[in-house]
Amino acid sequence: MRKKGHVISKIVPGSIADELELVPGDCLIAINNKEIEDVFDYQFLAEEEYLVLLIGKENGEEWELEIEKDFDDEIGIEFENGLMDDYKSCHNKCIFCFIDQMPEGMRKTLYFKDDDSRLSFLQGNYITLTNMSEKDINRIIEYKMSPINISFQTTNPKLRCEMLHNRFAGDALKKVDRFYEAGIEMNGQIVLCKGINDGKELERSIQDMSQYIPHLKSVSIVPVGLTKFREGLWPLEPFSKEDSKEVLAIIHKWQKKLFKKYGTHFIHAGDEWYIMANEKLPEADNYDGYLQLENGVGMVRLLLDEFEEEYSQLNSDNREHMISIATGVSAYSYIKKMAIRLEEKFPKMTVHVYQIINNFFGSMITVSGLLTGQDLIEQLKDKELGEKLLLPCNILRSGEDVFLDDITLFELETTLQVKVDIVKSSGRDFINSVIQD
Repeated sequence: MRKKGHVISKIVPGSIADELELVPGDCLIAINNKEIEDVFDYQFLAEEEYLVLLIGKENGEEWELEIEKDFDDEIGIEFENGLMDDYKSCHNKCIFCFIDQMPEGMRKTLYFKDDDSRLSFLQGNYITLTNMSEKDINRIIEYKMSPINISFQTTNPKLRCEMLHNRFAGDALKKVDRFYEAGIEMNGQIVLCKGINDGKELERSIQDMSQYIPHLKSVSIVPVGLTKFREGLWPLEPFSKEDSKEVLAIIHKWQKKLFKKYGTHFIHAGDEWYIMANEKLPEADNYDGYLQLENGVGMVRLLLDEFEEEYSQLNSDNREHMISIATGVSAYSYIKKMAIRLEEKFPKMTVHVYQIINNFFGSMITVSGLLTGQDLIEQLKDKELGEKLLLPCNILRSGEDVFLDDITLFELETTLQVKVDIVKSSGRDFINSVIQD
């Protein structure tokens, strides 16, 4: 933001802003005589059908532009800063924080802990509510910004203070009441820590959170991620197979109870629980429309179902090629089975599937989204990779060809001497990438 206004970085071709001859470098100062503070103001005000934009030009001129449009039509403006303001960082010291378990020497952006309600609305980030001012709450309610994604962890106020190392963390839960009363749609999350917020504490939390149905649409339960860089941190323990079965038993019990009462399963287990417990994944209907996909809830089930649907329409032929796939430990068995099915359909095609151990963060981190370029290189350098190597899209930084350890996609291709294709998450994309359609 300049002294006055928010700098426009891009004008969408053919948009309203393009027709008004706005250009990158212009500044948006106000809409309908209201000065724009941040993205909350902009998103709310820009929806109106009649707008008056106050624009600051680089030469110092100010333009007042009138717009008549359909409700929800985009103006076609993008800004240098997506929030149109400074990002709010987290002041908690959570015992399960993944960022505290990062090694030194990585790029600075990876160490930033956000706890910004605007990112919850824009990007689906989960917030603790401890960093929200009264003004933030009032604006969410006034603008009806939803969904807001909330990191509950526990509804026991005392335990929440201990887990977040913040003496105000228990009282922060009262903000959920404000959102509920205002009809703001919410989603929830609990990062489960063994011996701390599981067992009876988890049951208490589920009971308490269910009181916010229907405005609290869903809650995911995910296991804490533990890297090998935990020296000096809270002594958390990994969940065993039997622990995972107990967690699932609690979740399934409450799903049945809540579905009978409210018609929603509400509480959902992350896919990792089923993998660790070696239990069958629920059917698609159990996921209530996949509200928590980004949290790793139902991703495998959706992938398998999409695969089956696309697979049933395939006709066998004599196409002949060899490719390879690299994935994390969690997804390996599912990816391997799908690859075998495709080889059966196309007998002259060879698909090598490689399970990559996360040596960088530690073997307890099993998801593909946290694999690094160096682990891929080290574990694939002597393998038969064929004509192409397929990698899941979540392995790269969003919108960039860079891995978490700053190794680039080009460096990976050069080192392994193989072309790399990034595969989207759908079953159709998986099949098309493998059979090279």
